[in-house]
Amino acid sequence: MADPIPSPTALYAANFTKPDGRALTLYGLRPVRVTGAIPSPSPEPVDARPVLRWHPLRGEWVMYAAHRLNRTFLPPPEYNPLAPTTDPEHPTELPTGEYDIAVFDNRFPSLSLGAPDPEGGPAQTRAGVGACEVVVFSQDARGRLADLSEAQLDLLLSVWADRTARLGATGRIQSVLCFENRGVEVGVTLHHPHGQIYAYDHIPPVQARMLAQAEAYHAEHGRPWLADFVAQERESGERVVLDGGAALSVVPPFARYSFETWIVPARPVGLLADLTAPERAAFARVLKDTLLRLDGLFGVRMPYLLTVHQAPLDGPHPAFPLHIELYPYLRAPGRMKYLAGTEQGAGEFANDKFPETAAAELRAVNPDAGAAL
Repeated sequence: MADPIPSPTALYAANFTKPDGRALTLYGLRPVRVTGAIPSPSPEPVDARPVLRWHPLRGEWVMYAAHRLNRTFLPPPEYNPLAPTTDPEHPTELPTGEYDIAVFDNRFPSLSLGAPDPEGGPAQTRAGVGACEVVVFSQDARGRLADLSEAQLDLLLSVWADRTARLGATGRIQSVLCFENRGVEVGVTLHHPHGQIYAYDHIPPVQARMLAQAEAYHAEHGRPWLADFVAQERESGERVVLDGGAALSVVPPFARYSFETWIVPARPVGLLADLTAPERAAFARVLKDTLLRLDGLFGVRMPYLLTVHQAPLDGPHPAFPLHIELYPYLRAPGRMKYLAGTEQGAGEFANDKFPETAAAELRAVNPDAGAAL
């Protein structure tokens, strides 16, 4: 039995239940204050029946959730479901009040802790047990993750750590992935700055392979891979974009996307909850700098996928390297990176820019250029 993950202590949070039964938690840099009713776009309870089917050749589960076909798709600004409710006759997901970040159960989940056992289906079909949450980064619909202050980004890291701890405390979750998709180019259906959290009752293939590789390295060398990675990148300096002391951004030497950038702690840890307050603050500063550089790179808001990789929750797993991976989808001005034959068919990426060149180009970007967009 894994030890419980501690939640951050310096965190203002208030828990609520929506009219349809879903959970809502509001977080703030100061005490949370709600000035309106707790809303929901619909009073009807969510009836989610996701299932998982095993892919015997890839060795992974595939999620099926037919109810997601009805989810909100690029609504006009006046019908933004992630903005605080201003008209009680047209409720959104969030109340009015004083808070910085909101987290609520997704109305259209791909996984659910209450998923019923499926009736029929092929062999190796089972209930899609897990959890899906929406994380709203700000009440400002026009903003972006990069527009958060360093204090608010520090808070977001604490929120991600808190959600990981809460989901782990259910006793049914083995892995938690926090992520953000940004831009219609990557399939975003709501422009309001937000991310998602998927919590799995198993360890997904990417995290399982990371863990196996990291543990093999630790067994061979007697120390975490991340410790050697940070030391080697600092010594080289070619691929480091910003060294923030307790955290740094790097275009890894094995980058699969042209401007793929990682944010890593200087001290190897496996979970966001393992970071000290100064380490978390440095992580937030480097993350903000990275986001602004990516936007300033071509003078447009870079479409990207951001993923937070944490150790599986059945640990401890001291070898697993906590880090954030950012996959920018523009490889040049106006040119998208599409996953084609070798990427989709073989799982091996083709990159037309060396990481050393990409890092040099990112270092040359003034973050203020990104802030102005």
